[in-house]
Amino acid sequence: MKLSPRDAPRYFSRPEPGRAGLLIYGPDAMRIALKRQEVIAALIGPTGEEEMRLTRMSAGDLRKDPALLLDAIKAQGFFPGPRVAFVEEATEVLSAPILAALADWAEGDAQIIVSANQLKATSKLRKAFEGHPNAYAVGIYDDPPSRADIEASLAKVGLSNVGSGAMTDLTALAQDLDPGDFRQTMEKLALYKIDDDTPVTADDITACAPASTEADLDDVLNIVAEGRSPEIGPVMRRLKAQGTQPVTLCIGATRHFRALYTAASDPGGAAQGIGRMRPPIFGPRRDRMLRQAQGWGAPKLEQALTILTDTDLQLRSAGQRAPGMALVERALIRLAMLAAMR
Repeated sequence: MKLSPRDAPRYFSRPEPGRAGLLIYGPDAMRIALKRQEVIAALIGPTGEEEMRLTRMSAGDLRKDPALLLDAIKAQGFFPGPRVAFVEEATEVLSAPILAALADWAEGDAQIIVSANQLKATSKLRKAFEGHPNAYAVGIYDDPPSRADIEASLAKVGLSNVGSGAMTDLTALAQDLDPGDFRQTMEKLALYKIDDDTPVTADDITACAPASTEADLDDVLNIVAEGRSPEIGPVMRRLKAQGTQPVTLCIGATRHFRALYTAASDPGGAAQGIGRMRPPIFGPRRDRMLRQAQGWGAPKLEQALTILTDTDLQLRSAGQRAPGMALVERALIRLAMLAAMR
């Protein structure tokens, strides 16, 4: 039977132990791994693997010994409880031994869990699980997590008091991170809020989100965009000491001011423009960039982009002799002074 994307999250968290099997397939190996980990843990419980109620086998293992899966589903362990026989990264080449085990499955046997890469609609594996009256097949794709997925992740780590603003930020963060990083962020957030019954806020999410590798670059760009020219020198010295290249700094500044211009020139207003950014901007950073876009306005941001474009051309010019970092610093000071003009 087919398991619909709408019903899949609920089934993964509360699978039916009496089913013959489950096929999980799709193009993203990380998403597949997370889902099969979740469903196996829900089936056998936290001690299932220690009690040897889980049999793992790779595609290579099953290829060498086609009877391995059938033996695994029939084997009886020393400990009571549901059992799982898991085949990892199955392919069409392995359809015969998997389908033989599925056909020979009887009540009381271990449940067959199979993970696979993308499978065509004509795949023997997919058709067998979709057509089986007591098994499921579900495709996992690269779609960002739905609100239901995020709420399930929050519930799993014990977080229930989440404000609407924080949920909006989590939704944006889920679209920006890969599934593994998002799950780690949820676990970190749960630890951050332990013994704290106050609602999860945007600041909490910012504190737990993966740190930006461009934190110092963001610092100098915010200083420039907010017109604080006396602070540019110390930050530039730190960036230079860290080995930041002038071209990298110029590209980062251009990207930042282009984002501000996109927001400021949006027909629906800067707030709507910020909301349309991809990758999404969330939390305090979103609020800060919104204030910057509103403060600058589209005409001044056009001037800023012209300054940065000219600086970038100078940096890339074969005849340029002036130190690149000095050129960029001069451009940033000009921008900060432009920001201070009303």
